[in-house]
This record gives sequence, structure tokens and C-alpha cells, in this order.
Amino acid sequence: MLMFLNNHMRLIACAAIALSIITWATDITGIVYECPYCRTQRTVIGLLGLLMLFPRPFHWIVKYLAAVVGAFGFSVGSTQHFSGWRKIMGNEFEWGEQWFLNSWMLSGFALFIISGLVLLIFSATQPKK
Repeated sequence: MLMFLNNHMRLIACAAIALSIITWATDITGIVYECPYCRTQRTVIGLLGLLMLFPRPFHWIVKYLAAVVGAFGFSVGSTQHFSGWRKIMGNEFEWGEQWFLNSWMLSGFALFIISGLVLLIFSATQPKK
């Protein structure tokens, strides 16, 4: 599985960038509400996608930048996700009319995406000659 993901790293990177662009477009057009947590997470996903498109994604500098950017995005996402858990434990949680835009659920997805992208960058190896 890891070899498959490494062989398709550029495709995954393009998907991450596309996801970032699409979610930014929904924010800019006003389809979703302005959320600094969400904006940070979608930006981090896009930046990690860009790092994966570098000519040498296995280089230590790319891995360092991915670690820093990913840690920041994961921290922001964890803060937002924990806020949702706090509401759940306090019996204040509501899915809302548009349950698919619930920030608790979306921040959970962002955490999975960010950690997956960082792990994929860290697993990148130099191609064998």
C-alpha cells in the first residue's frame, strides 16, 4: 500500500491542492461561514500538497517544512475538534441543519488528511536508479 501511495504522490498532491482550492472557493463565495480554524486547516492541506509536488519530496528540507506546517495545522485542527468534544460532553452539541458542514466532523476529516499527507511526505524515498 505504501509503495502504491508513493508511486501516486503527485496525484495525491494535486487532490490535496484541489481540495484546498475548492474549500477556499466556498469560503470566499460565502457558501460556508468564515472560520479561522477551517481557513488554517485548508491552507495547511494546500501547502502540504505543494510540498509533495517539489522535485525532491524526499529531501530533508521538504520533510522539515512538512513537519512544521503539519504540526501547526494539526494543532489548530485538534483545538477545533476538542471544542466539539467539549460541547458533546456538556450536552450542548447540535448537528445543525446542514450536518455535513458541522465543524466538529470537518475538523476530524482535516486531522486525518493532514496527518496522512505528513506521513506520506515522511515515507517518500529517493527513487532507485
